[in-house]
Amino acid sequence: MVSNAAQMASPSYRLAVEDPDFLLRDEMRAMRFAMEYEKAELALRDWGVRSTVVVFGSARIPAPEEAAGHPRRHLAPWYERAREFGRLVSLRGGALAPQGRLRDNVIATGGGPGIMAAANRGAAEAGAPSIGFNITLPREQEPNPWSTPELTFRFHYFAMRKMHFAMRANALAVFPGGFGTFDELFEILTLLQTRKAPPVGVVLFGRDYWREVMNFEALARHGMVDPADLALFGLVDEPEEAWAWLLDHGLEAHTPAGERVEEG
Repeated sequence: MVSNAAQMASPSYRLAVEDPDFLLRDEMRAMRFAMEYEKAELALRDWGVRSTVVVFGSARIPAPEEAAGHPRRHLAPWYERAREFGRLVSLRGGALAPQGRLRDNVIATGGGPGIMAAANRGAAEAGAPSIGFNITLPREQEPNPWSTPELTFRFHYFAMRKMHFAMRANALAVFPGGFGTFDELFEILTLLQTRKAPPVGVVLFGRDYWREVMNFEALARHGMVDPADLALFGLVDEPEEAWAWLLDHGLEAHTPAGERVEEG
């Protein structure tokens, strides 16, 4: 009997979904892009995540327990503020909705260390789910241990990751950071400025930091943005202050029934 082993072993005989050589062809990029969208989208729907509060900030900021001897130990207080903000939003925003109900204002971060870990940690300490939108990098980023495992994603395409950040965002909180933080901040501000996204509140933590590294008023003075564009965000220092600013600018809280909320 003539063997069909060669046919069985041929890559052409593989099912398309089981053929990595086929899936990784340049011509399949659009399909991979769509799959990155759908994988996260379906998981978020399964968890009832209707809206998020996105937290950006530096991956280089250490936790207080790791700050001793760290070259950026002076930045550790921002970790604690991000942690408290994640906890506060999770308790008051609607992330603790019972299973089967829609969840609002779920903390979403880039999933990595530093400020991202702090915000996810605060949510976890409140008993709430939180999201980590990780990205594949040349020097691999590993997920922090605080995001909900079933809501911890990894993207190849920055564009799709940014799309998921923006799609459900009810608010954006930006802590001190570098190029990546600036990229994410101005992506959202541009969408708001051009009205390509619905209005959402944006708070920048650290008045002194942002006034030193970014002269927003100069942009308006030179006519590069309208003075009204400077109202797209607020400068704050503390989590309670940020929460109050966001509520004043349209954020809706969804406190679980029977839960007492202390007003800030």
